[in-house]
Amino acid sequence: MAKTAREIMSGGAECVGENENLLDAARKMKDLDVGALPICGEDDRLKGMLTDRDVVVKALAEGKDSAQTTAGELGQGKPVTIGADDAAEEALETMREHKVRRLPVIDGHRLIGIVSQGDLAKELGNERVGELVETVSG
Repeated sequence: MAKTAREIMSGGAECVGENENLLDAARKMKDLDVGALPICGEDDRLKGMLTDRDVVVKALAEGKDSAQTTAGELGQGKPVTIGADDAAEEALETMREHKVRRLPVIDGHRLIGIVSQGDLAKELGNERVGELVETVSG
């Protein structure tokens, strides 16, 4: 039987608050050794994803003050997610369709983890995930 997103995800995803500044978000990324953090709102709902690239390209390169700009200001649109009980194969297809490298896993309205390309490679094999990498990077 195919595994679910819950079974293959990396659990314990830490959020950056939508009102936290980019300097604090960058420090959190450094401390956790990650390139992306979910942005969570005051209502504990996922508001978006913040990547290290967002911090550099959308903020620093545009001259924004990292101590004054909030993570929520960079979270754009409705975040792409996967349900905890959805199949790993569906996670792969969702990532390919939306050209994302990381997919927040939601149980109800609560963030419970992240599925990455690496998580999918362990489950579905390098060839299938290679197609995803090509789509996302291309």
